Amino acid sequence: MLSRAVALWLAFLATSHAASEWPQFRGPSGDGRTDAKDLPLTWSEKENIRWKTTLPGEGWSSPVIGDGRVWMTSSQSDGKSLRALCVDQQSGKLLHDVEVFQIESPEPIGSKVNTHASPTPVLDGDRVYVSYGTHGNACLDAATGKVLWRNQQLRLFHDNNGAGSSPVVYSNLFIVHCDGVDVRFIAALKTATGEIAWGTKRSKVITSGGAANKSFSTPLMAAVEGKPCVLSVAAHRVSAYEPATGKEFWGVDLPGNTIVPRPVVRDEVAFVCTGFPKPELWAVKLAGQGIVSEETAVLWKYKKQVPQVVSPVISDDRIYTVSDSGILTSLQTATGQELFAERLGGSYSASPIVGDGKIYLPGTEGKTLVLAATGDFKVLATNSLPEGCRASPAVAGKAIYLRTLGHLYRIEK
Repeated sequence: MLSRAVALWLAFLATSHAASEWPQFRGPSGDGRTDAKDLPLTWSEKENIRWKTTLPGEGWSSPVIGDGRVWMTSSQSDGKSLRALCVDQQSGKLLHDVEVFQIESPEPIGSKVNTHASPTPVLDGDRVYVSYGTHGNACLDAATGKVLWRNQQLRLFHDNNGAGSSPVVYSNLFIVHCDGVDVRFIAALKTATGEIAWGTKRSKVITSGGAANKSFSTPLMAAVEGKPCVLSVAAHRVSAYEPATGKEFWGVDLPGNTIVPRPVVRDEVAFVCTGFPKPELWAVKLAGQGIVSEETAVLWKYKKQVPQVVSPVISDDRIYTVSDSGILTSLQTATGQELFAERLGGSYSASPIVGDGKIYLPGTEGKTLVLAATGDFKVLATNSLPEGCRASPAVAGKAIYLRTLGHLYRIEK
């Protein structure tokens, strides 16, 4: 029997996603798109806020939404207490604040680099799955908050940067990237028990080692020539793995490492950011077997102001990127032709959403820009809240759920 995550994914490919649910990082399709209508254009502390809830601890994980509940992760006591938070979708009341792991000596994280609770959970039916990188992965009952299983076997060193890759759930597997400076692999746990189903070492050998090994991107369920796959971007290669076995059956080499943006897919083409030191945006055909040459697979490259953190978003035949320093670029997906490049001001690390003819882009200083999702550059609104935002927004119904540094907002007309 297919899990809810698989069913939603397949339904989205055929039509559109369930407007009432946002089960994973960047939504049901994993790329920030929503078919919701009548979303709010403007808001402030006194306008179009249905509720505002103070969140205990700190975390940059994004909200996930299902069955009337909003889930996130947080950390307290400098990372020694790793927790899962659940908020009632209608009232904003904090329903659960569950300690999932106690960590005696948390891996250090540089100041303002990250938090101990940045990977976004996954909702699948009556379960919620959470990840804290090297400190562990777990499954909770979504109604009661009871921890059903824990697994702390997937160990890696994040190089004082903390964890960034969010997990995905496909069928009966919980799949997560583990790309540290010491080890590099992708793994799947059994959703029923948390036992390891498979683990696959990265096949790309990086002789320089160290920081050149690491990456923080989130896997995406996609298809290569009609075959379901886990599309996975790691240091120096984008690969496709068989979900059931973890076998790598396709790949294209890339020039970078420390990759954060999640890829997006449209019309059997993956759009991939290549990472540090000089990020590029590549349009890569999802076709072939084995390690496919760059000359065969890459349709175009774009090399100006490509983000190191923010994931791209696609609307119609245009792809939008936002550099960390606030340059918004619009390109044609078919050719890579630049339609415009405009400086927004401020800095950005949250990934945008697109829906209702608009692009919503939260900034780290507390402003969210709303732009027209057209071929022309047009700012429709600038909305300010007191705190900055590093978590990507979520959408359910006609509401936007925005996590700032200390609060969760339900924003709605």
